[in-house]
Amino acid sequence: MLFEPMTLCGFEVRNRFVRSATHEWMAEADGTPTSRIGDMYEELARSEVGLIITGYAYVNPKGKSDHLQQGIYDDRFIEPYREIVSGVHRQGGRIVLQVVHGGRQTMISAENPYALAPSAVTQKGTGMTPEEMSEQEVMETIEDFAQAVRRCKEAGFDGVQLHCAHGFLLSNFISPYTNRRKDRWGGSTLKRTQVILDIIERAREIVGDHPIMVKLNVTDGFPEGSKKNSLDAPESIEIAKILAQHGICAIEVSGGIADAGDEMFRTRISSPEQEAYYREYSRAIKEAVDIPVMLVGGIRSKAVMEMMLEDGYADMISLSRPFIAEPDLVVKLRTGQTDAVKCVSCNLCSDSSGIKCNYFKGRELKQ
Repeated sequence: MLFEPMTLCGFEVRNRFVRSATHEWMAEADGTPTSRIGDMYEELARSEVGLIITGYAYVNPKGKSDHLQQGIYDDRFIEPYREIVSGVHRQGGRIVLQVVHGGRQTMISAENPYALAPSAVTQKGTGMTPEEMSEQEVMETIEDFAQAVRRCKEAGFDGVQLHCAHGFLLSNFISPYTNRRKDRWGGSTLKRTQVILDIIERAREIVGDHPIMVKLNVTDGFPEGSKKNSLDAPESIEIAKILAQHGICAIEVSGGIADAGDEMFRTRISSPEQEAYYREYSRAIKEAVDIPVMLVGGIRSKAVMEMMLEDGYADMISLSRPFIAEPDLVVKLRTGQTDAVKCVSCNLCSDSSGIKCNYFKGRELKQ
């Protein structure tokens, strides 16, 4: 099944591999996407990656999370993105732009002195307390996301992915740990999901039926025994059902927020049992919805990839760090050159000069 095509959100992808969104540190200071980013995506498409999800692009400068992050907050970005999309399409690939607002994890600067979030919940580790968003600020942010969807469509992207994971704004809204609001965007599971539904509704008013996916936090990632008043199953499964009922066409299953520790990018993955660490969540969601489910999180061997598809855990396999180490991984797996990824999950690829596999580069320098 790994190498079989499938229909996703109304378009065909050539196999079941997804390049999961990764911050690349390759945009201009103002968020303008660069040819360096385009070259990387085009190489992935040439190397037979079925679906490419871009690094997260901020919908408003007040929601920028990191240096050299891509932006999608202005129409001037449409043309450079169009060139990037064209390069991917020339190689037979499909590409989706991931859109985000930093929320509690917004980068603080002189131009942006405070972070916005659903509620003023202090971050563990940094001690930073965000400003609780006013109703007007929530409405403006909904419009920011909807306009970002419009720009994605005009640039020719095959779809857009709303980043509802990893402690960014939309993740802040759906989690009871970070959302303590008492208005229409807080309280029950449905009310905490409402801001995403409002984004979908407004985007539909502007662009019609353009594919909208989500990357969904299925757990905040707190250890057993300390999960009270945080996001986890079965509530995250209910959120997935709500989103599917309101027109989301695919769900990528992920998890973890910074407050919970090193959950999002686990290291020391050395056995099949440690791979695909959100597999049980993804299978529960796949059983609950009738749209494709993508699974990310420490998937490192062909055998596990095949098992995830064949045993009903997911419809597509999302990889991030492995494609940084081996852009041509899909070809190697398809042609039998390897049955496992080269990536050792060391996280040294998180490089502010631009993502790259520094582990093997360092080993080569030593030899």
